[in-house]
Amino acid sequence: MTQRKNVVFITGAASGVGWCLTQAFVREGYQVVATDIDFAGLKARIQEQSWSAKQIYMRKLDVSDPDQWQAVWASVLERWGQVDVLLNVAGFLKPGYIAKVSSVDIDRHIDINVKGLMYGSQLAASTMSKRGAGHIINIASLAGVAPIPGIALYSASKFAVRGFTLALAQELKPSGVHVSVICPDAIETPMLTLQEDYEEAALTFSGSKTLTVDDIADAVFNRVLKKKTLEVTLPDLRGWVAKMGSAFPSVSFMLSKQLGKHGRKKQLARTAKNT
Repeated sequence: MTQRKNVVFITGAASGVGWCLTQAFVREGYQVVATDIDFAGLKARIQEQSWSAKQIYMRKLDVSDPDQWQAVWASVLERWGQVDVLLNVAGFLKPGYIAKVSSVDIDRHIDINVKGLMYGSQLAASTMSKRGAGHIINIASLAGVAPIPGIALYSASKFAVRGFTLALAQELKPSGVHVSVICPDAIETPMLTLQEDYEEAALTFSGSKTLTVDDIADAVFNRVLKKKTLEVTLPDLRGWVAKMGSAFPSVSFMLSKQLGKHGRKKQLARTAKNT
């Protein structure tokens, strides 16, 4: 009898971290459900690969739409019977000081980053708890550990993701379902490139090193899936600094000004290099 392959469901799979993870899970032999609101982009990328339709399943998914979540999730269960790992990767970020942002920007941060992740986690929790197995992995940010001015909406949404994930982990532990959250610093993705033109996002560039998408994949496979780690901050030292800033807001206020100046210099250097 052929052994059934594990099924992983990935949101935001068309680019950045989501696309890197899609490739990594295919290489590892998983059956992969790759979803994105940009279905044309996702389809074009996947068609460039030599992957079998038995291993990859593409679907358009606007994570902010609960009806789409229901339909796509049901189609996966019909096709492959179950989902072993849910990776909530899809996200939205637009820098801006809160006094100047639009109500649309407020809604998009909450609808995509928070509600979209919750819709998926709810479906996974229901399905996985019945089986007594499974793993939900949510991508948050160090901006969800320490508050970051200039991207306050994104920061608030990722605080929500982190808090929700840690609470969900306690809810699902008795059923045998694992829940983890990854909180990375800036990652070299289109989302980071977008922030180059916004002075408000200077703190984003204040780290000593920009993470790569492969760093996230390594954390997923070697720290989260293998060790069932509840929370991973990347890099570790920056994560501890972020937690100190969160625990002691006055420290965060003192650090922000200095780090902001450093980040602005790096931000301008990136912009000059790319023009």
